Amino acid sequence: MNTQVYNEEIAQKSGWVSAIKMEMSRVLVGQKQLVNRLILSLLCKGHVLLEGVPGLAKTLSVKALAGTMRAAFSRIQFTPDLLPADLLGTMIYNPETRQFAAKKGPVFANLILADEINRAPAKVQSALLEAMQERQVTLGETSYALPNPFLVLATQNPIEQEGTYQLPEAQLDRFLFKVIVDYPTRDEELQVLSMMSRTTATPTTSPVVSVQEIEESRALMDRIFIDPAVENYIVDLVRATRTPEKVDRHLDSMVRAGASPRATISIALAAKALAFTRQRSYVTPQDVKDLAHDILRHRILLSYEAEAANVTSDNIIDSILSKVPVP
Repeated sequence: MNTQVYNEEIAQKSGWVSAIKMEMSRVLVGQKQLVNRLILSLLCKGHVLLEGVPGLAKTLSVKALAGTMRAAFSRIQFTPDLLPADLLGTMIYNPETRQFAAKKGPVFANLILADEINRAPAKVQSALLEAMQERQVTLGETSYALPNPFLVLATQNPIEQEGTYQLPEAQLDRFLFKVIVDYPTRDEELQVLSMMSRTTATPTTSPVVSVQEIEESRALMDRIFIDPAVENYIVDLVRATRTPEKVDRHLDSMVRAGASPRATISIALAAKALAFTRQRSYVTPQDVKDLAHDILRHRILLSYEAEAANVTSDNIIDSILSKVPVP
């Protein structure tokens, strides 16, 4: 296919991306990285973990995104006493028909806001894991497909330890991105004050994109070209997380386990999505580098030596990106 024609088609079909950004800017100040990652997750059918201290608009950003779509939205507040049935639903006995019927829970929606996900115990996390990976829920002896799209957008607070449970590595691996949400700049905070310091008429978002439009964009995104050299670069980056001492001797004994092949797939998919939002028909090494931290940081398990030396997974990724040859 002619590259110019393909680029024009991408430009035409990606108009909803700027529409979502504009609509979310009505209620969200700054946080451009967060908004970009949420849009990429829509294209990739990927789940997102948002980590940051309270009050940084993590919940607001997810609600704002849901408002821009003509799709079902559920917010679930995770607590230590939450039960799997509170999330998935349960079987209800009908005395008139003498049969059990499924009462579906709040997980049956297109966008799920799992607020403070690390407050729920293991039983709830295992129930959510099936929904995230298989996109289905089992009630009784029957499995029910979840709607399309189905995205879990989870938040967690990194500084509070009481009443929290560490997410299992298997579940962390199911998140496409782990986005660190940081404090706003001074000018942004002034803008937040001006926008939100009122008790009435708080701004909201309006629908600007349909599920059908996103599906059409995904089909177009699948045809975006990744050069074999870039594919090799992605594989080299992921493999370097498993044996980082081979690219940097200072990282010896710093990593217990590196990223799985799911990370390789995630980088390739997200790079295609990023190229799509940048209205380009091919992936560049810079696309890969721009995504590496958010895709890899929650997939690298640090050793005790790394924790003792205050080395973070982001430090490991920085070193790998600087050492692995770029095509």
